[in-house]
Amino acid sequence: MKSELLEADVLIIGGGPAGCSCALYTARSSLKTIILDKNPAVGALAITHKIANYPGVAADTSGADLLKTMRDQAISYGTDYKQVQVYGIDLSGSEKTVYTPEGTFKGKTLVLATGAMGRTSTLPGEDQFLGRGVSYCATCDGAFYKNQQVAVYGSNQEAIDEALVLTKFASTVHWITNSKPNANSTGLSQLQSAPNVKHWKRTRLTSVDGDESGVTAVKLQALGSQEDTQLDVNGVFVYSSGSLPITDYLRGQIPLTEEGGVRVNDDMMTGLDGVWAIGDIRNTPFKQAVVACSDGCIAAMAIDKYLNQRKQIRVDWVHR
Repeated sequence: MKSELLEADVLIIGGGPAGCSCALYTARSSLKTIILDKNPAVGALAITHKIANYPGVAADTSGADLLKTMRDQAISYGTDYKQVQVYGIDLSGSEKTVYTPEGTFKGKTLVLATGAMGRTSTLPGEDQFLGRGVSYCATCDGAFYKNQQVAVYGSNQEAIDEALVLTKFASTVHWITNSKPNANSTGLSQLQSAPNVKHWKRTRLTSVDGDESGVTAVKLQALGSQEDTQLDVNGVFVYSSGSLPITDYLRGQIPLTEEGGVRVNDDMMTGLDGVWAIGDIRNTPFKQAVVACSDGCIAAMAIDKYLNQRKQIRVDWVHR
């Protein structure tokens, strides 16, 4: 594509479930909508092997397939989807400007839906078995491990929260920590006292092993030791490093929360007029596709009200 200037009513940076949901609603409201998406194959939903908790979707649907359906639906209503890398934005004017190598985009409104930075794979076997036993979301995948043994690696708050979810399903939760958990962590005492939790203290996870069926074991190493211990498990949940909202391209133009997420009001609008933020970029505890879609819907209806100077949100149905 030649370098060009394209204008829209609604510019959406990010083509995940939040961005696609927002685009579906704004395009259906006859607002010229453009999605700028770095790569449709990355993101939390795109790399999810199997979806079992999205309402109305068959349990054998992959995250990539579900996301493609969302994207195609938004496009079918007129959304212009462009795979481009955003390297900067300018929010100083009444129109919001987005810069990409392929051209400059201007929007009457701007929606930030870039999600959170994915974890960098650090363990041998982690990438190989991602979606086949390796997971980053117990809320999403915990039910697949009913009456099975799983390992949880990490001592941060996210690891504790997710391990507690797994205690409802797994026969044994092997909690592996190479550092001492914060004594003030929420749920710590509950996790430590759970009858189906075995805490491997001062231990690091060295590799994930498996076969064609998926994960079969992990290898552990006590701190100070050079010997590996094999632990037979069916699932591994890795939380050794947290995820961070992708906000580097904002360059301080939008207020953030103390946790690094973009601060929004009830309508998903940020502290800057005409700019919304939806999905994992808000850094809420509820990192679920259905929540991201809800964010997108709320923002879209607020944008329609904003651009058309309505006093109230317009809905698709009216009960008489």
